[in-house]
Amino acid sequence: MTRGTSTDSVDEVLPVSRLTLLGLQHVLLMYAGAITVPFIVGGALKLPKDQVALLISADLFCCGIVTLIQSVGFWHVGIRLPVMMGVAFAPVAAIIQIGSNPALGLRAVFGAVIGSGIFTFLAAPYMSRIVRWFPPLVIGTMLLLVGITLIMLVSIKQVVGGDPFISGPSGSVPNPNYGVPSHLAVSGIVLVSILLMTRFLRGFAANVAVLLGIAIGFLIVLASGDISFGGIADAGWFNIVLPFQFGLPVFDLAAIATLSVFMVAVMIESSGLFMALGEITGRRISQHDIRKGLRADGIGNIVGGIFSAFSYTSYAQNVGLVQVTGVHSRWVCASAGVILIILGCIPKLSFVAASIPAFVLGAAAMIMFGIMAGTGVKLLSQVDFATDRHNLYVVAIGLSFGLMPLVSDKLFARLPDTIGHFVHNGILLGTFTAVILNALFSGLNKSKQNPIDLYAPAMPGDISHADAAPSA
Repeated sequence: MTRGTSTDSVDEVLPVSRLTLLGLQHVLLMYAGAITVPFIVGGALKLPKDQVALLISADLFCCGIVTLIQSVGFWHVGIRLPVMMGVAFAPVAAIIQIGSNPALGLRAVFGAVIGSGIFTFLAAPYMSRIVRWFPPLVIGTMLLLVGITLIMLVSIKQVVGGDPFISGPSGSVPNPNYGVPSHLAVSGIVLVSILLMTRFLRGFAANVAVLLGIAIGFLIVLASGDISFGGIADAGWFNIVLPFQFGLPVFDLAAIATLSVFMVAVMIESSGLFMALGEITGRRISQHDIRKGLRADGIGNIVGGIFSAFSYTSYAQNVGLVQVTGVHSRWVCASAGVILIILGCIPKLSFVAASIPAFVLGAAAMIMFGIMAGTGVKLLSQVDFATDRHNLYVVAIGLSFGLMPLVSDKLFARLPDTIGHFVHNGILLGTFTAVILNALFSGLNKSKQNPIDLYAPAMPGDISHADAAPSA
């Protein structure tokens, strides 16, 4: 395809009816991911339903805004390709750890999202220098650690109903929601449904298997009457999402550093996706184009933090949809962005999403986070363990250090707060350990495969990437 033809296909403005229909298809494909992260974070932080609904509305709203920024673009921001932006799964565990810290809370999460966005925007031109600190060995270790952490901290607890004992007025008492057989059965049905649909369905239906599985679980619970729609009647039909709805953000250095590490991984992944889109659409992607796209990732975080949402990234499964449909127009994704903004301004819809029981979502989350861990294993499979035994030490010590705070959350309680903020976050501790050990054993100038190269060739046909549904 010639450059002129690709430019025409990317910039082509289709009739409104087609733009709306194709845009809605993109929305449906990424919707499960868009609502799953705020639901998981809200549930893990034990937020009331109205605040979870608020997080969902804010996230949908920001998904739309950031998609417009990336696909339409302005100044030197936005790659101007058919890209759908959604909330990233990789930082979820870190976000939960920050938000659950009594000294920090949600306001520190939003401050960290904004701070990591500023870091991403400023770091975009220097990605070629940053990448050498994060080869596949480090990124693979980090994603494996993230997946394990989320499976243990979030999805399993959602499925089984939390902890066996909960705090009561007179001390610990048995949790009545723990291990309820009917809840476990519904979780099993959701899990099996997603697996069967992924195995036997094709095309778009297979791509939305997670969303369909959640819908099946929701309908079963609805039929049994084991669901609460409290608050929906009081919610309005339309409401503008406002900034700082949880209060002004708190900027904690350790929290910002934690999310900034994840944004490096997001930038590496996004760069691979941009190159994949270039291959699909026939448009040559230059370093300047990648910088513009990465700047949009940074702006997306800043927008997310301002409007009480989270970190944003390009969604891989929507890149696959561009290839499947053969529709390259970036204005289709722009129309999807508008649809997402409208959906974010419908509070009743967010309350319905917030009413999905945790054990229904937990089964889907188990698959999503497992895929994330599997993606880490996939990256590690590219690493030379046979002739370079030092690589084994990097993975072994990185995982061990990262799992320490997960196994014993009071391990570093006696350390000064300044140090404790850093080492209490297992993902940051494990990733930092892997970076240091990799530099110690292999150096930074040693020729290694660029992690971006691992994403780019596979992305057009791989529409189940870790940061996209089925992981969203």
